[in-house]
Amino acid sequence: MSKSLLRILRVLPLAVALSTSLAVAENKVQTFPNTLAAQEQAYRKGVVSVSHPLAAEAGARMLEQGGNAIDAAAAIQFALNVVEPQFSGIGGGGFMMIHLAKSNKTFIIDSREKAPAAATPDMFLNQSFDAASTSGHAVGVPGTLLGVETALARWGTKTLAETLQPAITLADSGFHINRFLAADIKDERTSLQPETRAIFRLPDGSPLPEGYLLRQPDLAKTFRLIAGQGSQVFYKGEIAQAIVQAQKRSNPTLGAAGVGRMTLQDLAAYDVAERVPVEGEYRGVTIKSMSPPSSGGLTIIQMLKMLEQFPIGDTSQGFGFGSTRTLHVMTEAMRLAFADRAVWMGDEDFVPVPKRGLISSCYLNIRRLLINPEQRLASATAGDPRPCDTASAAADAPLRLAGIEEEKGVHTTHFSVVDQEGNVVSYTTTIENTWGTGIVVPGYGFLLNNELTDFNFTPTRNDATGNPGANDVAPNKRPRSSMAPTMLFYQGKPVAAYGSPGGATIINSVFNVTLNLIDHHMSIQQAIDAPRWSVTSAAGTISCERGFSAEALQGVAALGHQVPQTNGVPACTSTIGSVQGVVIDLRNGKQYGGADQRREGTVIGIREVGG
Repeated sequence: MSKSLLRILRVLPLAVALSTSLAVAENKVQTFPNTLAAQEQAYRKGVVSVSHPLAAEAGARMLEQGGNAIDAAAAIQFALNVVEPQFSGIGGGGFMMIHLAKSNKTFIIDSREKAPAAATPDMFLNQSFDAASTSGHAVGVPGTLLGVETALARWGTKTLAETLQPAITLADSGFHINRFLAADIKDERTSLQPETRAIFRLPDGSPLPEGYLLRQPDLAKTFRLIAGQGSQVFYKGEIAQAIVQAQKRSNPTLGAAGVGRMTLQDLAAYDVAERVPVEGEYRGVTIKSMSPPSSGGLTIIQMLKMLEQFPIGDTSQGFGFGSTRTLHVMTEAMRLAFADRAVWMGDEDFVPVPKRGLISSCYLNIRRLLINPEQRLASATAGDPRPCDTASAAADAPLRLAGIEEEKGVHTTHFSVVDQEGNVVSYTTTIENTWGTGIVVPGYGFLLNNELTDFNFTPTRNDATGNPGANDVAPNKRPRSSMAPTMLFYQGKPVAAYGSPGGATIINSVFNVTLNLIDHHMSIQQAIDAPRWSVTSAAGTISCERGFSAEALQGVAALGHQVPQTNGVPACTSTIGSVQGVVIDLRNGKQYGGADQRREGTVIGIREVGG
């Protein structure tokens, strides 16, 4: 059999999390980056890691047919619109980080949604999240389709129509819904609007059960229109007109939020942006992650740099995985970084984000001194990085802050791809909350996002206190995000790409996995399987997953942290994120993947027969 003949191999990782103590012990004789691929299946011709097996197959097939990582990413995104409609799709937006092997260039296609031209800073004032987020009032101008089309046109090898074909087939022929989708269909948002009910509920109104064969002919029709006419039909043609009409709806039970302000002109004017990743060094590893309008990359790098002073991973000094000392300093770093995030991070096309200062040694050498390994910080407040930012004016007075709002959406999706040439894609994409607004565009079968609820509901700009209102609503502005598609580089070469869904917890999922890979010497699959720890506010309320020892939890609680409890006893019960990642072994060029069983994570690799 010819060595050029390719075959696809699927690897579904174990659903049970690995014992971290065993993971560290198994890998202790190796160091980063050699531990990244330990015990995983190796490939040569490309790997995809995706949260759903059918979307993974769409991407792998694109690689098998000679496409590159960008082609595979496009096919995966469109397929996810069919099989994970509650998380992402052409009615939303996202960030596609791309590394091109030939030019050694890394950049991001920003297709984050925008506020319409008629948006105002007070448009959500005094509204409840439930009412606003289920109304067309919350719909941002969608960017996913133009982002994918742009990436394909510039760096892909397949046509838009070719990458749409797997999704068209899935929507036409149908697929059997998995337990994750079946559980999410029970959400009230699938029952609020008649078109959404018609797709995701039975005639009696009950949710579609697991195993149901779901066909979506309207979505297939939409994809055919796009395949034939390109994104113009979406942004300037018949689909644009349908979007504008659909976002004039509100929640029929809570309708006080009003209707959408998007116009045909907003859709026609939408554009994507090419961004430079934010970049930082941690223990000799270069981290490249999403820049503003996302807070993800800056916050992750801040936390890592604050922890670099501690011997994370050294069990002899009490800093092993999941130990009290490790969890304590992680918590403190999260509190401090999230305090900064809430004040300084937003869409830098509209507000000056002091991104150099936020991750500079000048600033973080001060912030890290606030972390005492023996004591909880009484109050974590934002600092002022502007004096350390050459692009910003220095502040003359201490910053005094108003109340801070947290990101509300928690569901998104992430996938990662590497191809045979070494091109890499790390792509996080969303419609914001599960089911977005719950509004399906009539006759076209896709859901509209509720992304504008990521803006501050109450404007925070205050010249007297120095608060810049970085995430206040403004016309054509992109709301602050937490999405953090990330890549690790070692000696100038990419060695890992990963990311996660989860609203503000995205930041901490990526942070956890990064520590696991670099400090705890885990492989990509071990790092993904390990339990996660998360704090998303300066107040320090902790969410965490099962797997941490009772002794460690009690130790963290004894320091005064807000550890979750069950029947008065510290206990972790959350599920945090869904990380999908790929790695490249610099020693031999072999490629590996890790997938998350918090969803139906799937790795598919392609190799030569006999390879």
